[in-house]
Amino acid sequence: MAFLTIEPEIYTYDIDFNNHVSNISYIRWMEIGRLKLLEKNRKAMHEIQSQGFVPVLTRTEISYKKPLLLGDKVPVETGIPKLRNISATLVFRFMCGDEIIAEGEQDALFISVETRKAYRLTEEQRRCFEAYIVKE
Repeated sequence: MAFLTIEPEIYTYDIDFNNHVSNISYIRWMEIGRLKLLEKNRKAMHEIQSQGFVPVLTRTEISYKKPLLLGDKVPVETGIPKLRNISATLVFRFMCGDEIIAEGEQDALFISVETRKAYRLTEEQRRCFEAYIVKE
């Protein structure tokens, strides 16, 4: 019932022509947060795939409130507000100090490795995600 927090560095290659962090960096940080959330549950992507399913993104959305600049610290919080039988929604909060400077959301569909169709999680597989289920 908590967010997983990562603290990515901001590098010069993250900076766009307006001198603030490019939108592609936010998407990269979302990917890192999602993979770290899986790893924290002892389920690295290759282990999940060996169980016969993979999560596939179906939607990514980011709302920006303020720009990030080179030298800013940016904790990124990742949580799961909705875990369904065949899909999940993940939320991301990009912080600077105590302020939320951007928010993101992604939808993922669980797909069978064998059939390439929707995959229904088992109760045991659902339990792996429960530590990061958050209330919106």
